[in-house]
Amino acid sequence: MNGFLKEDFLLSTGTAKRLYVDYAAGMPIIDYHNHLPPQEIAENKPFENMTALWLKGDHYKWRALRANGIEEKYITGNATDAEKFAAWAATVPYTMRNPLYHWTAMELKNPFGITASLNENTAAEIYAQCNAQLSHFTPQQLLLHYKVEMLCTTDDPTDSLVYHQQIKSHPFGVRVLPTFRADKVLLTADLPALNNYFKTLGEVSNIAITSFESLMVALKARHTYFHDMGCRLSDNGIDTFYAADFTVDELEKIFVKILAQSALTAAETNTYRAAVLYYLCTWNHEKQWAQQFHVGAIRNNNTRLLRTIGADAGVDSIGDWQVAQGMSRFFDKLDETDQLAKTIVYNLNPAYNEVFAAMIGNFQGGGIAGKMQYGSAWWFLDQEDGMEKQINVLSNFGLLSRFVGMLTDSRSFLSYSRHEYFRRILCNLIGKDVESGRLPNDEAWLGKMIQAICFHNAKAYFNC
Repeated sequence: MNGFLKEDFLLSTGTAKRLYVDYAAGMPIIDYHNHLPPQEIAENKPFENMTALWLKGDHYKWRALRANGIEEKYITGNATDAEKFAAWAATVPYTMRNPLYHWTAMELKNPFGITASLNENTAAEIYAQCNAQLSHFTPQQLLLHYKVEMLCTTDDPTDSLVYHQQIKSHPFGVRVLPTFRADKVLLTADLPALNNYFKTLGEVSNIAITSFESLMVALKARHTYFHDMGCRLSDNGIDTFYAADFTVDELEKIFVKILAQSALTAAETNTYRAAVLYYLCTWNHEKQWAQQFHVGAIRNNNTRLLRTIGADAGVDSIGDWQVAQGMSRFFDKLDETDQLAKTIVYNLNPAYNEVFAAMIGNFQGGGIAGKMQYGSAWWFLDQEDGMEKQINVLSNFGLLSRFVGMLTDSRSFLSYSRHEYFRRILCNLIGKDVESGRLPNDEAWLGKMIQAICFHNAKAYFNC
C-alpha cells in the first residue's frame, strides 16, 4: 500500500513491514528521558485546547514558525490559542522534508484519527475535531493510550517531588519516576544566579552552604531523598566532559571565589565542574543508578529572545567543543576505582558520532550487557537521517542488539509517535539488510532483537 503515512510508511521492503507489524508495533514503551510536567500528570486535567496540548513549550515548532516569517505574537506572544494554532497550520505545508511534517501528521492520526493534511484551509476544522476529543485524552489517558509502562521526568535537586508523591499515592497504571538533574550547580557563568541557587538548595536540605564540602553534603542529601522517592537515574546536560585532578584545598579556594562572585578562570571552572560531576557519579554507582550525559548543546544563542521569553525559547544549537580527551579522563577516573555506573551518553554534534561510540567501548564490562550506551539520536538529530546514522555507528562500533532504544526527550504528551517513528526506521534498516543478503532471514532471532531494542533492553537496564 503506497501513499503518505500508510501502513508501509518508512518501510521499504516486505521484510521490514513484517518485522514492524509482527514484532515492533505492539511493544510497550519505557520513556526513560522526557520533560513532561509531573504536575500535569498528577492533576490529570483535560487540556484546554489543542494549542495547550500541542504547541505550548514546543520549541521545535517555534523554530519552524520563526523560519516561516510568523510574528512572535503568534508563537509565544499574546495571540489567542486559536490564532496560534492557525499560524502553525499555515506553516505545516512549508515544513515538508523537515521531521516536523511527519510528526505533525503522525500525531494527528494517532490518537485523533485525523488523516487530512493540516494547512490554513483545514485549520479550523481540525482544531475543532481535536478539541472535541480532548476530554478523552487527559495526560494519564494519553500515556495509557500509547502503552507507556514507565516514564522518567527531569527534575532539579531542589524539587519537592510533591507531584510524584501524588502520582504514587494514586496509581493509574504507568510508573512515573523522577530523574536527578543537577545542571544548575554547574552554571558558573552567572555567579549571582548560582549563589541564589545555593541558597535554595541549602533551604530544602537544611544545610548552610558555605563551602564546597557543605555543597556536596547538601547535594548528596537531595540525591538520597530522590532515591527514597524511587529515582534510579541521573542526567546532566553539559557542553563537553570536564576532567581534572583536584585536591580539597583547591576546591575550597575555588568555592571562596564563587561565594564572593569573583569570576573563575577557565581552569578553575573546569576543575569545579569536574569535581561536582565526579562526586555525583560516585553516588550514582553507590546507589546502583544509571546515569545520562547529554553533550554538545550551545544554548540561549539569541540574547533578545532569552531576555523576553527565557530559556528553552528555541534558540539553542549544536556546539563544537573538543570532547574525546575529557571523556576519556572522566570515565577512566571513575573506572579506576570501580565507581563507573551504567552510563548513557548522547551526542548532539554528528561530527563526533564515531568518537562517542568508540570511546564508550573502552569502559564496557562488569558483567553488565550494554553497560555503556551510545544513546539515541538526540534533539537536532532525532529524525530519520540522524536515527539511521546513530543506529549504523552503534552497529559498527558496538552491539546494536543491546541498545536501550528510543526516548521522547519532549515536553509534549503527543511525542510518543517518535517511538513509532524510530521503530519503523529500525525495522526498515534490518529489513533491507535481510533482503540484500547482509543478514540471514532468521525472523525469530531478528524479531527478538527488535523487541529487545524497543522495550526489553530498557526494562532490564533500568531494573523496572
